[in-house]
Amino acid sequence: MKLISDLFGTDYGLMSISGIIFMLGMGVFFLRFFKRKMAEDEAAAAKAGR
Repeated sequence: MKLISDLFGTDYGLMSISGIIFMLGMGVFFLRFFKRKMAEDEAAAAKAGR
């Protein structure tokens, strides 16, 4: 329980949580971004007849 109270009750714990959430959100954003760009590139290549 000390771990949970430190994680949610201290400034360094809250900063750690915000850092973890930010990194996970950035990972989701880049995953969706790259998948969308790959699909666009695939469609453009198919249209060009490659």
